Amino acid sequence: MGFINYDVNRYTPKQMVAIPLVLLILSLAVLGYTFATTGMPVTPGMDFSGGTAVTVFTSDTPDSLSATFSGYPLVSIGEGVSDGKYIKFGPMDDDSLQSLATLINERYPDAKIDQIGASFGETLQKQAAIALVLSFIGMTIVVFLAFRTFVPAAAVVLSAFADIAMTAAVMTVVGIELTLPTTAALLMLIGYSVDSDILLTMRVLKRQGKLDEKLAGAFRTGIIMTTTTMAAIAAMWAVSYFGNIPVIPEISAVLFIGLLIDMMNTWLTNAGIIKWYMLGRGGTVKETEDTSKAKVTPVKRKGSK
Repeated sequence: MGFINYDVNRYTPKQMVAIPLVLLILSLAVLGYTFATTGMPVTPGMDFSGGTAVTVFTSDTPDSLSATFSGYPLVSIGEGVSDGKYIKFGPMDDDSLQSLATLINERYPDAKIDQIGASFGETLQKQAAIALVLSFIGMTIVVFLAFRTFVPAAAVVLSAFADIAMTAAVMTVVGIELTLPTTAALLMLIGYSVDSDILLTMRVLKRQGKLDEKLAGAFRTGIIMTTTTMAAIAAMWAVSYFGNIPVIPEISAVLFIGLLIDMMNTWLTNAGIIKWYMLGRGGTVKETEDTSKAKVTPVKRKGSK
């Protein structure tokens, strides 16, 4: 499996962290611009901005439905199984909402209408933000307690922060809205992102051997773990997307993007910082003797010349 061979000596620590650092700065710029224009770092979905969701079972095409509801703030039309349609509308005043409800009840008597007010959406925003912050703080505390060494622990936390920031920026660029399901995906990503970082740090700090060998061994194990998880998530996305299963495709997409970014941050950002830290401690010197090159003194037996 030549593609997982990792030559850690090919680049200096500065070269390893350069690209992730530039991408992190660009990601923070994207999030800052989105926050300035929408009030949230990621484009908010209906769960946070408020609006109306309508579920109907009809053979009408999306184009036909768009024409029917052209007088209302139509956001999107999703298709599900058994001719199910999931229609989203943006915020509207009470008169427009009443008119919309009347139209829906006349044309689709079995329709289900769910309305989320702007004030309730703001409450959900605060709760989601608190959940993300508390999860990140909890992860940070556990990491620092586990390693009790500032630089390696800070490298893990920085990589996890970069994972979340870059994933959120990509969500904004590709048009994935921040909803309750995608917020849950970001929470899961915090846990996923530290797995390979902890593996890398534990291998380097706790095991004996040469620095490049320990990093290469951690890379081979970590990359197999991450790619296996990504393959499962890709399969989940494919099944849910082509099966018209709502919510799951968005969760799968966020996790897949996040794990792809995590590979870069783990094996460039975190590995670069760990390499710099170990070099400062003399990490280029063999921490244990290379037994393959050790001089062996033969033991003479009685009677031998």
